[in-house]
Amino acid sequence: MSAPIEDYALLGDGRTAALVSRAGSIDWLCAPRLDSASLFGSLLGDVEQGHWTLRPADPDATATRRYDGDTFCLVTRWESAEGVAEVTEWMPIPPRDDTTGAPAPQGGDRTDVIRRIAGVSGRMAFRQELRFRFDYARALPWVRQTGTDLAPELTATAGPDAVVVRGGALYPHGHSHVGTVEVGAGEHAALTLTWFPSYRSAPPPLDVGASGRETAAWWRDWADGIAHEGGHQEDVRRSLLILRALTNRETGGIAAAATTSLPEDFGGERNWDYRYVWLRDAALTLEALLGHGLADEARAWRDWLLRAVAGDPADLQIMYGLAGERDLRERDMPSFPGYAGSVPVRVGNGAAEQFQADVFGEVLMTLGAARRAGLAESERSWSLQRVMLRQAEKQLDRPDNGMWEIRGDPQFFTHSRVSLWAAFDRGVSAVEKDGLHGPADRWREVRDRLRAEIDEHGVRDGCFVQHSGTDEVDAALLLIPRTGYCAPDDPRMLAAVERIEQTLMRDGLVMRYRTATGVDGLAGSEHPFLACSFWLVEQYAVTGRTAEAEALMDRLCGLRNDVGLLSEEYDPIGRRQVGNTPQAFSHLSLIRAADALAARRHRKR
Repeated sequence: MSAPIEDYALLGDGRTAALVSRAGSIDWLCAPRLDSASLFGSLLGDVEQGHWTLRPADPDATATRRYDGDTFCLVTRWESAEGVAEVTEWMPIPPRDDTTGAPAPQGGDRTDVIRRIAGVSGRMAFRQELRFRFDYARALPWVRQTGTDLAPELTATAGPDAVVVRGGALYPHGHSHVGTVEVGAGEHAALTLTWFPSYRSAPPPLDVGASGRETAAWWRDWADGIAHEGGHQEDVRRSLLILRALTNRETGGIAAAATTSLPEDFGGERNWDYRYVWLRDAALTLEALLGHGLADEARAWRDWLLRAVAGDPADLQIMYGLAGERDLRERDMPSFPGYAGSVPVRVGNGAAEQFQADVFGEVLMTLGAARRAGLAESERSWSLQRVMLRQAEKQLDRPDNGMWEIRGDPQFFTHSRVSLWAAFDRGVSAVEKDGLHGPADRWREVRDRLRAEIDEHGVRDGCFVQHSGTDEVDAALLLIPRTGYCAPDDPRMLAAVERIEQTLMRDGLVMRYRTATGVDGLAGSEHPFLACSFWLVEQYAVTGRTAEAEALMDRLCGLRNDVGLLSEEYDPIGRRQVGNTPQAFSHLSLIRAADALAARRHRKR
């Protein structure tokens, strides 16, 4: 069985990512992109689905780990009775041509993982075990020795994928390959794995030392652009780095998470593929990046958006592939037994075909924020926003699946209706305040109609409700003030917060909604959603409940694992992370909550 979700650290190269456990096992790796088929997949089953383990031969050796500053170079310090050694692991980011900006030769045709062992004291033997399972554990590759005694090399091939492993002799053991590497004080050994298209020759070995320096420098140079004043500095910086790691450095697409099908309900069916670009999540991520001085990412994402949604506005999707692909058909992968027996394991996501009305508002609000931050509006980008408003108006009377992507009957969700209001509000503002051209009178009329409807049907007994026709509440209501629809201390908001505290809190953390109502059309339940809990921090902060905000913030930040990662949800009973990881929604919400607390402290001063 795979390790607890919080035991995994992330390695990333800006195109894909590997998850390595505290025990030294890379249990998840897709190449060359996050949404490619897996090479190692034991995260969703056991060793049969593929892994690459490197750890001391002494079973009693203990490990502590950290990232090397503002990078994704992971340093694990192993200690045993025989000695001490450190393993530094990273995924190189290929250098780019200074003139064209394109990846250096072969940079786009290879994905590398490097594991460098350094002896600190005594002697330590490391055992590695390698088991390949390509194509979501459906393909057992042809593996052959292709090196020499002085330069051992193992090559595995199946279909379009090939991998070459260098640096240590590996010998067959059943369907695995095993080997031992030993280092003493001051000695080094480097193990490298390189994915490449099987129809090409194996790429040449990397200069490991230069690669480590260049990759660390790339991450540090990017992190040097982070602007953050206030508390939780380390938490915010690491969260921004995680958002950058989930952003494809070539396309600008921002993935919601690095994994698929890590369950929201252990043993249940709430298992989804999050390796794609949700317009909502990406827009909120973009706001977080903009708020911390990272404008280049904003420009790249806007360009990605223009490409992804080009064409007939009626074909607008709520999510796309990392390069803007539209075909995200959901299918089951029976080759995986599932994390903790949670099946089905899914690839693709059927939510791409849903109607989620709030997306119009999220995109319009974010592009408006980018405009205010100094990102000049192009004729094409403003044309896109006008087209989106035209399409939104055609959908005004259509119930939707909401931001939680329910698979039950569509509803008129209050958060979705407020987000539609925000879309037209930003359209009016763009004309009246920014001097752009558009039918402001028409948009104002639609905006006012939506407000009247929300005030009548989205409020019951003075409290915002989940959707028309119910008195249930939903944590998405906590996002209403950020749209400008009402103030955070509006009586309807305060009533909704009180109802959320009464009905959606579990051990002090916030659930998305009550699954027992059946609104989502799924069996089973789930755990508190970390983003929602950070939203409550923000609500507390902006309404003066500062002590409660700070206490909840400290608790939530304490749920990060030892290298600062958060998944989607948290199980307060089992005291463990739940759901896909690392989750962009959780980290961007952490950043917003930290900013709200910082603003509150500034106002008090």
